[in-house]
Parts: sequence; C-alpha cells; structure tokens
Amino acid sequence: MSVLILRTARAQDIEAIASIYAHHVLHGFGTFEEIPPSPDQMAQRMETILGYGLPYLVATRDNQIMAYAYASPFRLRAAYRYTVEDSIYVAPNAVGTGVGKTLLGRILEDCTTLGMRQVIAVIGDSGNAGSIALHAALGFEMKTTFSSVGFKHGRWVDSVWMQKTLNGGSLSAPDGPGLDLGAV
Repeated sequence: MSVLILRTARAQDIEAIASIYAHHVLHGFGTFEEIPPSPDQMAQRMETILGYGLPYLVATRDNQIMAYAYASPFRLRAAYRYTVEDSIYVAPNAVGTGVGKTLLGRILEDCTTLGMRQVIAVIGDSGNAGSIALHAALGFEMKTTFSSVGFKHGRWVDSVWMQKTLNGGSLSAPDGPGLDLGAV
C-alpha cells in the first residue's frame, strides 16, 4: 500500500476538497449545509482559516486527496481565542481506512503547538457513530447532545458536542496571546 502524506492544503486542492464536502452536504448529516458551496466559496473559507494561522490539511495517497481537516475559531469573541473547533471530511472511498484518525491527530498536534487549550467537535447527527468514535478514540469527551436542532433530508437531526483539552486546559493561564480574532 502506498504512503499517506499529510500536508497543508493549497489552492490546487480546492476542486477535490469541494467535491468531498459536496458529497457530505448532499448525502450525509456531518454538516448542516444543504447546498454544496462552490469551489470559489471553499477557497475563501480555506483562506480565512489559514489567515488565522490555523491548520488546514489534506491527506493524500498516490497524489489523490483522501480527506481534509482544519481547525477554525470556535467563536469570534476575544475570550474564545484559545478554543478551536475541528472539522474533518473523508472521501467516500477512504472511509474506514484510518485516514481520518491520522489526519485529525495531526490537527490536534498542530493546535497543541499553537497553544490552544480546548478543541470542540460539533458533530451532525447523534447516529454518526464513525465521527463520534473517531473523536472518542483521540481523547474527546462527550459533553452534550442537542436534540432535533437541524432539519435535513426530510428528518430532524441532532448535534453532538465533544471536547478535548490541550496544554493543560484551565489548569493554568495561557502562555501566548491566542488567536488574533480581529486579524481576518
């Protein structure tokens, strides 16, 4: 089997990223979007995330993008500057291969290096066993389930929130300035 490569996403990756995300928009509940964004919209989103200095990564095998993941500001208020939300989307043909765990593990490493203190996973659909198990395997703790907060594909959908502490969490004051939420 060929080697899995993790790297920062680049402009030429947008078509593949948009395609993976469109699949999840149209066929799943991992996102509450109902209309797939255009590649240009996805490029703008990526540029915004990278503008915060946060990781936006792809996993490739044989020069094919298998998955992508990123960390984004959890909320845009200054007090949240040490908290991020993770997002991960795996291509349909790569689900269950371990690429998601490897990629999300790297996102967590990068967020630790950046001095983040909390990572929040907002998971669409309480029936999304794969994403819930992935996050649990990487040390996320279940925090709550908001019942029936979205309506997609003709049914009500829950939102599951999980949390992982980095860098000692609230045990001490942060060392650095955190995210510059006014920078972008």
